[in-house]
Amino acid sequence: MDGSDDAEQSPVGAVGRVTVSIPQDGFGEVLVPVRGGSEAFAAWADAPIARHTLVIVVDRTSARSVVVTPFPPP
Repeated sequence: MDGSDDAEQSPVGAVGRVTVSIPQDGFGEVLVPVRGGSEAFAAWADAPIARHTLVIVVDRTSARSVVVTPFPPP
């Protein structure tokens, strides 16, 4: 993969759902729509987020890890 379509594949800006609760000082998991399907990503947040909460991806820290915040914002 040459990375030329990286922007198209980026989950940043996508709205997903928490599938494993995100704790205060750790990571959980989110399911995010990308590339015509849904993919699971390890997810970090500034504050705990409960399972089933809608979130928006605000940053990608690696190919399989993202930073999220609740959506819509409080």
